[in-house]
Amino acid sequence: MKAANPFLEKTGVQIGQKLVIPAKGFASKSGSSLDKKAKDKGTEKYVYHDVVAKETKFSIAKQYGITIEDLEKRNPDIVSNLPVGYRLTIKGTAPKSENTTSVANAAKPAEGKKSAETSKKVTTYMEYQVKPKETFYSLGRTFHLTQEELTELNPSLSEGVKEGMVLKVPSGYLAPVPIIVKEEAKQTEKPTENKGGIQILEKVKSADPEVVELSKKRGQNERKKLVLLLPFNIAKIQNDTVGFANRVKTDKFLNMTLDFYSGAMMAIDSAKTLKLPIDISIYDSQETKSTSNIPSLITQNKLQDADAIIGPFYQTNAETTANTLRLHNVPVISPLSKDSANPIDNLYQSIPTNDVVRNTVFDYMRSKNGNIVAVVDKKKESVINYIKQNQKGVAFASLTETGGLDVASLKSLLMPNKMNYVVMETANTAMVKYTIKALIEAQKTCQIQLVILEPNSTLDTDEIYFENLVKLKLMYPSVSRESDESRVLIFEKEYRLKNKVNPNTYATRGFDVTFDTMMRLVQGKTYQETADLMTTEQVDNKFQYYKKEDGGHANKGVYILYYDSDLTLKVAN
Repeated sequence: MKAANPFLEKTGVQIGQKLVIPAKGFASKSGSSLDKKAKDKGTEKYVYHDVVAKETKFSIAKQYGITIEDLEKRNPDIVSNLPVGYRLTIKGTAPKSENTTSVANAAKPAEGKKSAETSKKVTTYMEYQVKPKETFYSLGRTFHLTQEELTELNPSLSEGVKEGMVLKVPSGYLAPVPIIVKEEAKQTEKPTENKGGIQILEKVKSADPEVVELSKKRGQNERKKLVLLLPFNIAKIQNDTVGFANRVKTDKFLNMTLDFYSGAMMAIDSAKTLKLPIDISIYDSQETKSTSNIPSLITQNKLQDADAIIGPFYQTNAETTANTLRLHNVPVISPLSKDSANPIDNLYQSIPTNDVVRNTVFDYMRSKNGNIVAVVDKKKESVINYIKQNQKGVAFASLTETGGLDVASLKSLLMPNKMNYVVMETANTAMVKYTIKALIEAQKTCQIQLVILEPNSTLDTDEIYFENLVKLKLMYPSVSRESDESRVLIFEKEYRLKNKVNPNTYATRGFDVTFDTMMRLVQGKTYQETADLMTTEQVDNKFQYYKKEDGGHANKGVYILYYDSDLTLKVAN
């Protein structure tokens, strides 16, 4: 049975599994799921595999001893995507009764014959030239491939990633143009033929404010009003579409705004489908770091009666808006700022601050009764001060006179009878290497997990072997996660269909914050009450608000992520 179903070695028998049952005469010790006698007669046994969560093409190919290229040749629908539940043909020819589900159907209920046929016409591969400073990690994030999968497709990568290399990659993942929003809107000007941000510009010009009525089935008194304050800064570029086209290519802040807006519009579409009784108004907040259009909007009485406001983007402007509307008790949700907010009762910080993120991972390690050891570079004074002031009892590994790691000191702090969490904070490549080497050696006698408190670009370089990070189950806190839940896959697919690109961090955040806010408003409670009572989880983000001691609300929705031995990123329990 194990020879015919290699995954049983790892998982054992699970309810609902589909197993290959060997025919009489099956050679159980041959390492193959084919009957040798049948092979001699020119027949081949059919073997299939149903994709489960977190599996990759690399892990499946490795499981059956075949290459990714062979797997894709037998299953052309998976070249650009590997949906959970998809049935892969591993060997033989699938019987007619075993119809393989199309990629489109795996991501979403069938949309008719035309959609299914269209989904099979996905381009297979394309050439991609490596840009400066790109690494295995950044390439993996772009194309959704592991380092091993990239190397399998491009053997030249065995010598490392080099600028200018031309790689073979799946064609479905690149975002070749800026976000395109095609949402219908009443326009006072002739629609432009240009794509990208200009199309959004035309819409915003003609829809300021834009009011979207989601349902007329409920009484007027039950309807809620949501306001979005987004910094398009249209006034600066009015009647200058050529200048705007250039800005779309170069202005990161504008692109961030357009991405957030495109995600918010996806949320509004979802609310329409659900027939939520909400009216949405979108205003250009005309922001700089110190100024905005908010005073003018308040003077015009456009914000005082809102049930919730998302924005502005800049922290100072969000605080000014909340302060001004405090007497009206209007919740103001700061969507993007990571700064610690001033104590304002009606201000909601939707992104956890750095200290909240750090506290969460330390709380997790203590909940597991772990032994916490810190390896911190002298240059990381803020981290040293944070740990000493807020995380009592954490032992620091000694450093040498030159600032390097004292390996003997580190090993002496490890305990054989506990899980040892080693918090490493340094950008020094040599210190990273020595720390990892020492921990790999110490794993022979101790349980060890490597922890970082914030993104570390040094770990993305080719000098640090990803396999060692996996051995140490690298763990870190994150305000977002990657999920393959069906609702997440549907969102990503619908976003690609609408905008012709994959959703980036800002687009997903635009969806999450907007949809979360709308759903809170229709619970029969005020936004404030839902913030005190409910923790919610959307596509990438978790919203777990709490009242700060000095006033206002902050979010402590943080994920603890780690690399598991199967090379997948998982959420720690």
